[in-house]
Amino acid sequence: MNRQLVLVLLVGGVLIGACGKSDPAPSSSGGGGSDPATTFTITASGVSPRTMTVPRGTQVTFVNNDSRAHDMTSDPHPTHENCPELNSVGLLSAGQRRQSANLNTARTCGFHDHGLPSNTSLQGTITIQ
Repeated sequence: MNRQLVLVLLVGGVLIGACGKSDPAPSSSGGGGSDPATTFTITASGVSPRTMTVPRGTQVTFVNNDSRAHDMTSDPHPTHENCPELNSVGLLSAGQRRQSANLNTARTCGFHDHGLPSNTSLQGTITIQ
């Protein structure tokens, strides 16, 4: 009977451990393979590149390589209504990455860090063609 109990506990522990393991969504994890041509990288120096041109339907990725969090949102501050697809990026902890929604409308969109709206090093534009 003891052997059966040990076996049940062992199998149960393996199953419970496996249930909690899943790959994080590429849009919110620190890893993943985003396209460098559609990726903005945030560091202590600011966002790079500052401008980008993409075709309609593209999603852009923001990667936070800074040691502090950044809340990336569409212009203008504080309404963020210029390009609402960018607002899905939102708050990025250090090391986190997240994609925007599909940018379907041809226009030029500005973005900024909501917590530091006047910091020009954390501002940029995306031209959607």
